[in-house]
Amino acid sequence: MEEQLLQAAGWVEKLTMMVLEYAPRLVLAIVVLVVGIKVINRLSKFARIAMEKAGINNTITPFLSSMLGIALKVLLIFSIAGMVGIETASFVAVLAAAGFAVGLALQGSLSNFAAGIIILLFRPYKVGDWIEVSEKFGKVEEIQIFNTIIVTPGQKTLIIPNGQVVDGIVTNFSEKGFIRVELNVTMPYAESFPKVKEIIMDTLRPIPHVLSEPEPEVGIETFDSHSIVLAVRPYTHPDNYWEVTFAAHERIKAAFHDHGIQVAYSEGVEMGSIGD
Repeated sequence: MEEQLLQAAGWVEKLTMMVLEYAPRLVLAIVVLVVGIKVINRLSKFARIAMEKAGINNTITPFLSSMLGIALKVLLIFSIAGMVGIETASFVAVLAAAGFAVGLALQGSLSNFAAGIIILLFRPYKVGDWIEVSEKFGKVEEIQIFNTIIVTPGQKTLIIPNGQVVDGIVTNFSEKGFIRVELNVTMPYAESFPKVKEIIMDTLRPIPHVLSEPEPEVGIETFDSHSIVLAVRPYTHPDNYWEVTFAAHERIKAAFHDHGIQVAYSEGVEMGSIGD
């Protein structure tokens, strides 16, 4: 009985020593944890407001602020563990090894993720822009963290990984606010070029959505065996590209008919004079 009492007294003494040694650390750790979480939440909120004021895309702002909060909370937990006396070196090594393994497994996805961050931060294009990426042309419908979604003029939805966007060449047709419509028409060698040019210019100006500034351009592009190939270049907003293309072809054909402008056919070769 006396031996059991002595053993119990030893346990009480050890427990008392542990309480006296760890209680202040534990109380301090709890205080640091509570205060640290409040500070981190305020910092995350402040970072989100700052990013919104800086004009960073609304799609990425909540994500970046939450990632900042998570990273700071992880550092806070490691700091508190060190204060209590827990050895954190082994945990850091395990986390580093796990992170490396996950990074190798998700290498492609992480590449697209990083590319998505770059696109949302530096904005090579935005929703509503007409772009060409990886030889695919369409209107940007949505910019996601991993992919960019564009819709082609034929109403096909294309999902392009952001890694391909960053690694390749992006052509933004909406950056300047207008685009040049590239058309070709032919005229006979015997016809006067100044006359035909004036006819085409007078035809282009009244077409809806054709811009007066920059002014449409008409010039001789090349000479083939039967006729002269003319370059016709009106300007319009990218949304109206096909409407202007079809209207220009239709009205130029009607204008050539009204003014008696002929075209050459490839059946046989006939020598003729060259006009102005």
